[in-house]
Amino acid sequence: MNSQTIISLTTIALLWMFGAITACAQEDTSENDMSFFITSEGPGNGADLGGLEGADGHCQMLAEEAGAGESTWRAYLSTNANKTVHARDRIGAGPWYNAKGVMIAEDIEQLHGDNNLNKETALTENGEQVNGRGDNPNMHDILTGSQLDGTAFSGDEDTTCRDWTSSGEGSAQVGHHDREGGGENPTSWNSAHGSRGCSQQDLQGTGGNGLYYCFAIGE
Repeated sequence: MNSQTIISLTTIALLWMFGAITACAQEDTSENDMSFFITSEGPGNGADLGGLEGADGHCQMLAEEAGAGESTWRAYLSTNANKTVHARDRIGAGPWYNAKGVMIAEDIEQLHGDNNLNKETALTENGEQVNGRGDNPNMHDILTGSQLDGTAFSGDEDTTCRDWTSSGEGSAQVGHHDREGGGENPTSWNSAHGSRGCSQQDLQGTGGNGLYYCFAIGE
């Protein structure tokens, strides 16, 4: 066997190995289908999302437009005005992956603990980053109505803009997807502070845009 033949066989072997590695990488990515995103846009009426049903429907619509409509999608939102609903109870068991196939959290406990949610990973359904602190405009306030552990607030204080039906009076608890900013818990993704009000203008005035988190709970 001459040297040219050996070089050719080596090249073929390397190409085969590269192809196998590429195929495995593609296979791994396909297994990690998107199961989490921040809405690229809200319904457009401030924190009036049409209640939980309307918010879920908006998640589903955006997911379908992004080619992920085979799953059932739910908004990460709590309610406490007329009925107490905890956001953490609405989103399944995990794990959850963003549009790039990167894991956000393995389960509920990790999601509300040491998760991988930040500006670089908390992407929209289209795989795009959402503006954070320092960007113009800042849109890091993400509607949740939730406490740090993903449960609804107790008491009479409005933290959900009347269960996501108000675009006027009231307030909504928001988190910071970029883990920066002000408030009682500035680095919290789901419970940083309350909004100035419930209108689109008020949400934008405190660094938001009426966006919220969506999670897939299965097919």
